[in-house]
Amino acid sequence: MFYQKVIDEFTSISKEIVGENLTGIYLHGSMAMNCFNPEKSDIDLLIVIENDITDVQKMAFMNQVVMMNEQAPAKGLEISIVKRKYCKPFVFPTPFELHFSPMHLPWFRDNPEDYVKNMRGVDKDLAAHFTIINRYGIVLYGESIENVFGEVMKKVYVESIWFDIENAREDITNQPMYITLNLCRAVAFLKEGLCLSKQLGGEWGIAHLPERYHPLILQALNCYKTKQTMQADLELADQFAYEMLTTIRFEKEQIES
Repeated sequence: MFYQKVIDEFTSISKEIVGENLTGIYLHGSMAMNCFNPEKSDIDLLIVIENDITDVQKMAFMNQVVMMNEQAPAKGLEISIVKRKYCKPFVFPTPFELHFSPMHLPWFRDNPEDYVKNMRGVDKDLAAHFTIINRYGIVLYGESIENVFGEVMKKVYVESIWFDIENAREDITNQPMYITLNLCRAVAFLKEGLCLSKQLGGEWGIAHLPERYHPLILQALNCYKTKQTMQADLELADQFAYEMLTTIRFEKEQIES
């Protein structure tokens, strides 16, 4: 497995810092779904704990995570710590005790005490992460996925998807590869109930979405699999985002009604 040393070190350090309060450590995302590209993917990890952890533990954990992030792929590590009681039965939006991704590095480096104290709250994205864990997750340590994670209702998962892509028309200009593939897999879920990776979502899009968008999707897939940066036809990308959002919004309303 790519970056096995980083994953092993993360598991070891988490066990050491959290101790007996640790329920389990779970790998999800592209690495669990067998479409990991070290140039374009991050390493997605979820820690489940039984009870509160202290700010001292959080600080020790964050100091280690920041160092490990330097050895991670270009997009780094994405980590959440969640209490078991919010996992089964699943609670939405899901409370978390601590979160890290590279976008938050400046905050931690500028004021680590403030970060440790205030980087907590609720995260709608966790519904999508839990769904992936239930279908593809890998146990790195601790209890089985079946024992720890409850079912994420379709309505809740759809809301999590919408939260991620509702600004796609604006975002596709700056993140054409990510948004294009995310829209494909969102439509695949809503149309056929498929829970796909970005890569498989793009491949589904080629097979099922209008032919006029195939060049855009093929370009996104090629960039996802390589080191290339996507330079999209912005007019076509905007049309694609508009049409997919219209489809997603309609399907979402049907589920909610």
